[in-house]
Amino acid sequence: MPPAAAPATFGGRLRVFADDIKIHHTVFALPWAILSAAIAGRAFPGSLTAGKIGLILVCMVTARTVAMAANRIIDSELDARNPRTARRALPSGSLSRRFVVAILMICCCGFIAATAGFEILYRNIWPLLLSLPVLAYLCGYPFMKRFTRLCHYYLGVALALAPVCAWVAVVGRVDWPPLVMFIIVASWTAGFDIIYACQDFSSDLECGVYSVPAKIGIAKALRVSRLTHFIAAAMLIVLGFVVPQFGLLYFIGAGTAIVLLIVEQSLVKPNDLSKVNLSFFTINGIISLLVATLGIIDLTR
Repeated sequence: MPPAAAPATFGGRLRVFADDIKIHHTVFALPWAILSAAIAGRAFPGSLTAGKIGLILVCMVTARTVAMAANRIIDSELDARNPRTARRALPSGSLSRRFVVAILMICCCGFIAATAGFEILYRNIWPLLLSLPVLAYLCGYPFMKRFTRLCHYYLGVALALAPVCAWVAVVGRVDWPPLVMFIIVASWTAGFDIIYACQDFSSDLECGVYSVPAKIGIAKALRVSRLTHFIAAAMLIVLGFVVPQFGLLYFIGAGTAIVLLIVEQSLVKPNDLSKVNLSFFTINGIISLLVATLGIIDLTR
């Protein structure tokens, strides 16, 4: 493939980068972090402030940007060999490696500064102490798929850190609600990432990338995804009982999310992967927004 022309302006390069890392996919983890913070604020009256919400938002955006930038840098060679990803910014030449590294470093600094804000403003040092380990973990996913089929679950844990870290940022401790949310988000994410990986079955076999579909085939991988999503569905119900402030609205959201998981699984078949993108982004984006929105409304009633 001939190299793509790099945008002439800085703003143009930023737009290409934002599109390349799918900045809108922040909708997957961000609602869970906000919901976790809202539950913590209700469980510990006076603990949640607008300032904390603002810092959590900064942490979420910068942390995901760091993770995605690291992924694009580390995987640029593999992306170039995969027809589905060959047009990404680095393998196509539309962005330079130096530009992506610069954004990664800036966002690392922004994330650490935001976590320091919890210590400076609220005397909660835990976010700052955990900032480097969290960033290191988030950047580890590209290495995982080079030697373990559990890479999908590693990615699930990466997103599942969002509700746990948000809870710690608000109250400085860990309780049962964020742990249940951790299981929900980890299994939900791993389930849809296995579906997404089915698109790369042939490329993963050729390049030696470890994935569940490449190991056991697409049909069996989809069964693993269904089992993983069953765990997420069960824990959605459990969360409704772990958080006593939840009422009818949350359970409506959780029930609808479970139905959407069933729909998501029904859209993808071993011999028809044409609806993977609909299954991956649209349905999962609705799930996170729906559960978080109805849950937060329930908490404020």
